[in-house]
Amino acid sequence: MGKVVEGRPISEKPKVLFLCTGNSCRSQMAEAWTRRLWGDAFEVYSAGVAPTRMDPRTVRVMEEAGVPMAGYRPKHVDTLRDVSFDFVVTVCDHARETCPYFPGAHKILHRGFEDPPVLARGATSDEEALGPYRKVRDEIRTFITVLPRFLGIETV
Repeated sequence: MGKVVEGRPISEKPKVLFLCTGNSCRSQMAEAWTRRLWGDAFEVYSAGVAPTRMDPRTVRVMEEAGVPMAGYRPKHVDTLRDVSFDFVVTVCDHARETCPYFPGAHKILHRGFEDPPVLARGATSDEEALGPYRKVRDEIRTFITVLPRFLGIETV
């Protein structure tokens, strides 16, 4: 059984890129949740338009949820220029506004999430700062559970 989007056949394992600004939090969460919840159904990547360092609070809250983050590292979107994506999903407004052109991408979609580090500013303890990370982690998990429908994938 193949997969079809708007009448167009796509690869057996659709290639999905989650794109964010720093590739240190939201796009990493989306990649990790997709691997966890959908197994081998997708070939999944994440990258940033201006990558920074991996956010340790992201690692902590994902591991709390049973999703190991070993081996995840921020990468620049330019390092994936040779990959022909079926879907590019921007997960922050800045990435949506600065999203580079992907000639092979069938669809470029947006599903924005708030930025946990920004939400955590002003927290008076590490535990308080983790609250926004957990909130966004859970929102991304909920989104990933409906990822095929969001992408418009039908199985035929």
